[in-house]
Amino acid sequence: MFTEYEIDTMMEIREIQQATFELKKYFIKSEAPYLELNDHDFFSLVMMAPTIGIAKADGKVTLFEELALNKKARKLSKGGYFMKKDPVVYGMKFMIDKYEDWEDNFCEILNKAMHMTFDMKTLEITEVPLEAVTYEDYKRQVLKSPYILIRFIASFFLEHDEDIINKKRTIGQSEYRSMLKIGEKLGLNKLKVFQMFCKTFDVKGLQ
Repeated sequence: MFTEYEIDTMMEIREIQQATFELKKYFIKSEAPYLELNDHDFFSLVMMAPTIGIAKADGKVTLFEELALNKKARKLSKGGYFMKKDPVVYGMKFMIDKYEDWEDNFCEILNKAMHMTFDMKTLEITEVPLEAVTYEDYKRQVLKSPYILIRFIASFFLEHDEDIINKKRTIGQSEYRSMLKIGEKLGLNKLKVFQMFCKTFDVKGLQ
């Protein structure tokens, strides 16, 4: 997961800061008029959107998923809130309830953040015949890819960043479909490393 310092660094980019500020005003006015979040923490909340989307893939968030989400949210909060109410954790409750209504808005901010932090366009490719790609190919592709891109993928779709190179991953069919859908909304589906990443999952019940 991204650290609060990495979030801070991205928020120093004017285009990301402005887009976040505008969406925050709109979201709070529409959904949570008493929610107090600074721009950093709201951007942290937006960063949680793909993870929340996958957690909600089957229509509900389990207690185990909620605990995992809370743990991620606390890592992103500016200043640390381990001993008191965490604003990102609190704000996340509104996002979970209204995720479907705001998913496209959140993805728009995340797409902007990726385009502003690495040259995403030069990494886009036409779909490759992944059936012929080995796990060793995937590992090398991770190492060759921009650091920040791998951080985005790991933060969005994994509970632990170190699992980015790990072929022992299982996922449910609904969660897998949600991951592919989110990847498409973010433009990640056009990137070779993400295509290969998706192929490293053992999808439960998929023949």
